[in-house]
Amino acid sequence: MTGQYGQEARRSTCLALALAAVGALLAVAGVWWTAREEKAGRCAPSASLEPPCGAWWGAYVPYARNGSLKDAVYGFEKKIGRKLDLVYNYHDMSNTERDGTLLTPDERELGRDRMLMLAWESTVWTEPHHRNWTETQLGWRNVAAGKFDEEIIDPGARRIKEYGRTVFFSFDQETDFRTPAAGTPEEFIAAYRHIHDRFEKLGVDNVVWVWTVSGYLGNAELMKSLYPGDAYVDWIGMDQYNYFLCHDSTNWLDFERSQRPSYAWLRANVSDQKPYMLSEFSTAPDPKRPDRQRDWYRRIPQVAPTLPEVKALVHWNRPVPGDNCDLTVNKGPALEGYRDAGRADYFNQPLPPR
Repeated sequence: MTGQYGQEARRSTCLALALAAVGALLAVAGVWWTAREEKAGRCAPSASLEPPCGAWWGAYVPYARNGSLKDAVYGFEKKIGRKLDLVYNYHDMSNTERDGTLLTPDERELGRDRMLMLAWESTVWTEPHHRNWTETQLGWRNVAAGKFDEEIIDPGARRIKEYGRTVFFSFDQETDFRTPAAGTPEEFIAAYRHIHDRFEKLGVDNVVWVWTVSGYLGNAELMKSLYPGDAYVDWIGMDQYNYFLCHDSTNWLDFERSQRPSYAWLRANVSDQKPYMLSEFSTAPDPKRPDRQRDWYRRIPQVAPTLPEVKALVHWNRPVPGDNCDLTVNKGPALEGYRDAGRADYFNQPLPPR
């Protein structure tokens, strides 16, 4: 009785257990898939790319040494252990293939499964990719007068229209730091509205307009005077950092203290009708306490939901000139903290359908 029949009984029992395990796995997978599908429907972004259930996780990543934006982004994503929702890139109005053409081949490729944000500056950069930060201003008065329509603005608008997918678009970001060299606040508003209206006239309806200022409260009244109006703006962006020793400060600002004051002021004094974007954010290191960078980033998932209108966070992953000014998260405690923050469910939202 313990021979052939016993072996068959054991095989039947093992098979039953295996089938039960498979059934349990399928049931779990079914629950997971159903939950995922429910979230995709419930949390689908609006036409202006606003996610209702959390916030986008994005970054500006400078070009790789070989000149490829794709390689730079892919390398960054490998480090941080996830795909970016949003890739931010900057352009001048040089009309060159390198920097002055909106929607380069690399941007188009990256945009297949990520959103794009394009910043367009009314300048001509001296070095490729704005390497040393020197430029020639074209002037808001000239932009508003239509001087660059035929050669620069209209071709850029048509390329975005042909691209088809909706993109975030910012004209002369951190505009409060561009006066008076580029013109007056009135001239900026005229230039911004001219580009907006030009796009509209050409039928470019796949642009989400982001008005971007520094958020520096020393420029409070200036920022207020530069706002084009709710009818011309879809999102409001601000660029606030914890610069610490990079700007010779002894005051370390954690993530909340670096962001909340400007966010609250802009909502109270410019517009409380728009979603907000931390269109550039980062922290400088504390060379005596490297762990501070890790903790700065790790706190983001707890703080971000308390800034409910902030619907996108875009990391600036490039050093700026000066000592203690490495704002990147490419290694060490900064990378550890940023990786942890990017895993939060709040920053993992269903992307717009492609």
